[in-house]
Amino acid sequence: MNYLIREAKKEDMKQVLSLIQELALFEKEPNAVEVTVNDLIDDGFGDKKLFHCFIAEVDNTIVGTALVYQRYSTWKGPVLHLEDLIVTKKMRGIGLGTLLLNKVVTYGHKLGVKRICWEVLDWNDPAISFYESKGADVKRDWDVVHLNEKGIQNFIKNI
Repeated sequence: MNYLIREAKKEDMKQVLSLIQELALFEKEPNAVEVTVNDLIDDGFGDKKLFHCFIAEVDNTIVGTALVYQRYSTWKGPVLHLEDLIVTKKMRGIGLGTLLLNKVVTYGHKLGVKRICWEVLDWNDPAISFYESKGADVKRDWDVVHLNEKGIQNFIKNI
């Protein structure tokens, strides 16, 4: 098996979107993905780059991705947020997730961030075990809060 972990290119975004859709299906949210290939190209490779993306390739086929972006913690300073680390189902368990996470952590270290953070569903035991085996601290006493687009619009109406 020939594998390569590399930075994503514009032309990879169609396959990245396919992986995102596969993840949404796995997470029981098959209709939640609204982002398009053009959004990914514009937001990842446009004038105002909103994210950085790494790719896992096996035999010239994209089988994994890790998408990150920078944020700021009022407690720690610069932070890197791992939005998603995805390895297609048929390629899990052979080390590609580790290689992608290695790339993310190395990238964060080069940026000088004070923390790398991400979320994991509380029922995704394989992912939780994987992250804990890498030394990650899974914060089980924190709840993730989202205000979706409709919620934002309703919020603004009530200001």
